[in-house]
Amino acid sequence: MPVSDVPRRPPRRPGAGPGAGRGASRGPRRMRYVVLGSRPARGVGTVARARRAATEERCPDGVAVHHGLKVGAAYAWRLLVCGAAVYAGFVILGRLQLVAVALFLALVVTSVLRPLADLLARRLPRALAVVISVVGSLMAVLGLLALIGELVASEWNKLGREFSGGIGRIERWLQGPPFHVSPTVMSDLQGKLNTFVSEHRSTLISSAVSGAGRLVEVLTAGVLALFCSLFFIHSGDRFWTWFQEWLPHPARDPWSRAGRAAWRTFAGYTRGIFIVAATNAVLVGVALFVLRVPLALPLTLLEFFAAFIPLVGSPIALGVATVVALASRGPVIAIVVLALIVIVGQIEGHVLHPLVMSWAVRLHPVVVALSVIAGGVLAGVVGAVVAVPMVSVAWAVHGELRGRPVP
Repeated sequence: MPVSDVPRRPPRRPGAGPGAGRGASRGPRRMRYVVLGSRPARGVGTVARARRAATEERCPDGVAVHHGLKVGAAYAWRLLVCGAAVYAGFVILGRLQLVAVALFLALVVTSVLRPLADLLARRLPRALAVVISVVGSLMAVLGLLALIGELVASEWNKLGREFSGGIGRIERWLQGPPFHVSPTVMSDLQGKLNTFVSEHRSTLISSAVSGAGRLVEVLTAGVLALFCSLFFIHSGDRFWTWFQEWLPHPARDPWSRAGRAAWRTFAGYTRGIFIVAATNAVLVGVALFVLRVPLALPLTLLEFFAAFIPLVGSPIALGVATVVALASRGPVIAIVVLALIVIVGQIEGHVLHPLVMSWAVRLHPVVVALSVIAGGVLAGVVGAVVAVPMVSVAWAVHGELRGRPVP
């Protein structure tokens, strides 16, 4: 091998021996004996001091603040800010309740009639398909309401006689076993009721006038909802695309995924609750017709609309039907109608909701009950109706953004 090919070692510094390296300048290397499972006391103290430094922080006045208290305080003021924002949102919605209700109704109409409009648009122009689906559905609803009004008007005198006779039967039933209510008690109750009506006649009249004003607001909200639903059904996708164009580019994809999840959940819930309400109404209507309860068709329609309030709407409607059956058909038929509350509730809770609603909304019954109660406390009947779909949409958006899309 040539001399030039021999690898050369770097020149050694003066005074550097074979043992020179890290720590060589501190003196001769000492032999350390390590016993397995042991730890120097110096290392334990260092770790303990590091942990105390991580969990405690000194304030300017020298008081030690625990790390858990610091994190809790940070969460507390953030939760207060979020609570204030939610409260402000509810206050704004309360002031704009008419507009909010109209938009909610428009979204409901859009979720129900959009598939029909898409089906008609395969053979017809889009605008014509939208008009046919919306106007046709509106005419069907108005025709049903007109039919119910005609039935009630034609049977009004007969119903008045049946109710007056039914009240007499109820009084005789209460006077007999097992209640044995004294006739004087019933007469005193009727006298108190007449006195209350005569004393509060002005209040009742003002309530009726305010109710008429509310009717005007309801009609206004319905017209606005119908107007908005026409555009939502025709070109709702373009509205959403236009909104996304105003967002920054990094935020468009999360908003797009959240919007798709929200609409999928809302539309699924609306269609599912329509199916559940229609099924409940058919069951109750058939039972009332078989039992020959007066006003069977209006009570069936009441059951249909009451089913939009989960858990509590259907029992309330059947309670009204029980009172009508008690006054017109007697206590036996009333008990049978009362049993329908349990039967329909079991069918709705154990058959319809698992089959129809599970693919759209997956909420625990406790969450549903708390949502309905909270919505009713905050906004009355409207809040009870919109509470569950709002919670369902929020939960779906949360799952989508966390990487757990709702099926």
